[in-house]
Amino acid sequence: MYVIIAGGGAFGRRLTKKLAPNHDVVVIDIEREVCERIYSEYGAVSVHGNATQIHVLRDAGIEKCDVAIGAMDEDTNNLALAILAKNFGVDNILVRMRNPEYQNAYELAGATHIGAEIDILADKFITEIEEPIIKKVASIGRGKAEVSILDIPQDSECVGLTVSEIVNSEGFPDECVIAGIYDQNQDKLVIPRGSKKINAHNQIFLVATRENMEQAAKFFMR
Repeated sequence: MYVIIAGGGAFGRRLTKKLAPNHDVVVIDIEREVCERIYSEYGAVSVHGNATQIHVLRDAGIEKCDVAIGAMDEDTNNLALAILAKNFGVDNILVRMRNPEYQNAYELAGATHIGAEIDILADKFITEIEEPIIKKVASIGRGKAEVSILDIPQDSECVGLTVSEIVNSEGFPDECVIAGIYDQNQDKLVIPRGSKKINAHNQIFLVATRENMEQAAKFFMR
């Protein structure tokens, strides 16, 4: 994916470190020294300038951007980025929100994901980008565990298997619990037992650490 991160502070650098090895990442920052540091430490392309200005966004490649992330310190700047990214047709716009009063404004601006919990926000954004089938709904123990929802695709090898067969399969993480199954066709939530079968387009509620959550997602995608 082509990802633009507006803001090279501690939060922006953390995202860059995690995303740069697997994606085309461009970081925009108003401080030249920050741009140089990001390039030297992570090898990511950096653009010196103000991410709320159209010509700077064009220089960063906004017209081919898959994901735009507002990681700047001020909500007003991240809001401006969201508006401009939406104008350029970016489908995924993630913003860091400091003041909850901006929630409605961000939604109206077209932000697809709004994060306020700074300690787990980076991991949440990474999940949204790299594991779009996983929808994180809660964090437990200050990020030590997560509750997430995963959609089962039609072609998953797990379709037709029971919960017991899945959890005992090679490759399914030991530290992961299937806590619930939502059947969209019947509009019904089931607390699963071992004999419950998984069907295509079921939504699975999982409880696990982030590492095990990613492993479980890959298992269900086989």
